[in-house]
Amino acid sequence: MTSGFRSPTDPGRLQMFRIVYGTVLAVRFTLSFGQGGWRRFAPESLSLHLALQRFGPRRGRLLADAYRPLLIVRTAAALALAAGLTPRLSLLLVLAGAAMELLYLKSPSAVRFTLLTGACLMAAGDLGHGLTIDHHPSTANTWAQALLVLVTTDLYWNSAVQKWRSRQFRSGLFLAQWMHAYTQLKDRVPYRRQHAVPAAVHRRTGNLTTRDIHLWRLVAVTVITAEIALPVLLLISATTPYAIAMGIGMHVAFTCLKPRQLLTFSGLTVGTYAAFIG
Repeated sequence: MTSGFRSPTDPGRLQMFRIVYGTVLAVRFTLSFGQGGWRRFAPESLSLHLALQRFGPRRGRLLADAYRPLLIVRTAAALALAAGLTPRLSLLLVLAGAAMELLYLKSPSAVRFTLLTGACLMAAGDLGHGLTIDHHPSTANTWAQALLVLVTTDLYWNSAVQKWRSRQFRSGLFLAQWMHAYTQLKDRVPYRRQHAVPAAVHRRTGNLTTRDIHLWRLVAVTVITAEIALPVLLLISATTPYAIAMGIGMHVAFTCLKPRQLLTFSGLTVGTYAAFIG
């Protein structure tokens, strides 16, 4: 398959994504120091107890001892990757630091997407150096660019299929219930800024009435349609600007629901749009 991907492309597309990738991961890794992240695996903590129970005393202690140094190393590596300093080595350290989260996160979907898109970057032949972007046609990144397009397309279409197969989501009931629960509990969450839903939205759509459910049904169908159409529209040069605007708007709305949890997913997904151009 790789022998068929020798058409020259703009290597700057993957270099641009490298900058976005490093920046998004630097923000994610920096945020991981807060909300108890730095104190994970502290002595007598539940997280340490679970690690010892899951991995055994020796490997559990090894994870606990390596955890804080790795937090620092991976954050520095993400900044170096964004800045284009030894990008391949920095990318390896970033991937290792992200993979560490698979050992303790309960829902590591964002980590898996991070590793997938990072693997696409690793396949690139020219990651660039510094913050400069090279626009001379080259075959160095053609295969990696095609992989990134495939990964993003699969993400959107798989998400659309899962949503369509869910009768609760398709009917709008899931979103209506989520917004109703958020309206009731938003002032009781242990950490601030876990959600960023505009006040007007939860005031007018958080009452779980028939009208609210019908409104959220329209939103659900719109999201499913957008996820199916976006990869195709991104590939058509005439519709690319509109598709980018639509995708950014959709991901901003997603991120408002769970800013910390969806920051990585939204940031990386919008960043992959660069691979669809050219």
